[in-house]
Amino acid sequence: MAEINQKTYTLNNGVKVPAVGLGTFTSTDDEGYNAILTALKLGYRHLDTAMMYMNEKEVGRAIRDSGIPREELFVTTKLPPTLMKDPKAALDQSLADLGLEYVDLYLMHWPCPLAENGTRKYLPHKTDLKDLNGDKSWDHIKTWEAMQPLVESGKARAIGVSNYDTIYFDELLKAPTTKVVPAVNQVELHPYLPQQKLLDYCKEKNILLTAYCPLGRSVPVLEDAFVKELAEKYKVTPAQIVLSWGVARGTSVIPKSGDPKRLESNLQTVKLSDDEVAKITANGEKIKQRGVNFQCEEWPLFQN
Repeated sequence: MAEINQKTYTLNNGVKVPAVGLGTFTSTDDEGYNAILTALKLGYRHLDTAMMYMNEKEVGRAIRDSGIPREELFVTTKLPPTLMKDPKAALDQSLADLGLEYVDLYLMHWPCPLAENGTRKYLPHKTDLKDLNGDKSWDHIKTWEAMQPLVESGKARAIGVSNYDTIYFDELLKAPTTKVVPAVNQVELHPYLPQQKLLDYCKEKNILLTAYCPLGRSVPVLEDAFVKELAEKYKVTPAQIVLSWGVARGTSVIPKSGDPKRLESNLQTVKLSDDEVAKITANGEKIKQRGVNFQCEEWPLFQN
């Protein structure tokens, strides 16, 4: 039987984060606000947003209206690729929009800097870019150098990255300016994209891997035969099996939904056996679904 997941992970700087959180991508306007407020009332204490999502004001309003003490919440937001030269100013803007004095986690959203061209400030269209490699005058290592003082300032309890593969980590961790190891790496991760190599790498470096799109991105993860077999066995939904698999592997998961029933069920997990977890992973390795965390020159967002 599924139960509300109360597991937490301790980041490499001692900060604790709930294993199951709420992703808020596309949760905008009043509909997004209502979904976030509902999630908080149901027991969610981990909220994931980003400046790029254009919903930080809705997230902040839901937090205030929930009446939940700030210290009981874990709030993540992210630095957009067009503002990577000044993360302090970007974080100040996010805090103003959220109406918060600090965030619990601040992530570099992408390792690929972009020039501020075109009409979309935070993520230009491909036609707005001078070249597909983004802004050549800057790189992710310089951004990380500028992000490190944010923890000491008290505006971010922890800092991390998103959409990093092992190549970017090797570059970052070898850089002489890197004094702080990222606490988190947030990437696309689900049973059809298990990211085993990256997971092993991050565990070795004591970096928590967080799964966005944990229920799949345009792939039929919830229709997988073995996932459905386990759902029947445990008398839960396929989504609960998939999220249970994510937590069992030592990752945090941030599913998103606006439906109250799905919000409630997504917070509940079951205890899978080691063999079941391994079989789900092995099945996914055969699929070879490609994720979005790879080299900037092939960055899929440039194709929009």
